[in-house]
Amino acid sequence: MAAVTKELGSSHLRDLARLRRVRDRIDREYDRPLDVEALARSVNMSGGHLSRQFKRAYGESPYAYLMTRRIERAMALLQRGDLSVTEVCFAVGCSSLGTFSTRFTELVGVPPSVYRARADRATAGMPPCLAKQVIRPIRNREAPTPEDA
Repeated sequence: MAAVTKELGSSHLRDLARLRRVRDRIDREYDRPLDVEALARSVNMSGGHLSRQFKRAYGESPYAYLMTRRIERAMALLQRGDLSVTEVCFAVGCSSLGTFSTRFTELVGVPPSVYRARADRATAGMPPCLAKQVIRPIRNREAPTPEDA
């Protein structure tokens, strides 16, 4: 029985290491076309198994994690103010302006154009380490709606 438990434990650790490699790849390559099947192949898992295990380990699907990373980067680019919303959309790896705007609004609570207009005021005079926490997107559609604010 101990041998079975030990093998299950080492198998679990191997799966966690593979999930971490997927997460790290998403963090590095968020601006490239990534899909669950390609991510799964890179760690010798099926797409379904990767999705289930990733969600169990990190609380969201690989696609949701990827979109959150893209939105975080988009927020930084929009704050700079030198790129249009469309340019930011494509710079972070999104191929559809509509999908980008919808997901941005879900995570941040306002459309990208409104965020860009408000960004300078929101963190004016704030140290960058605090500004990063203030502007971090909220995951899992938790952003307050205009009626809630």
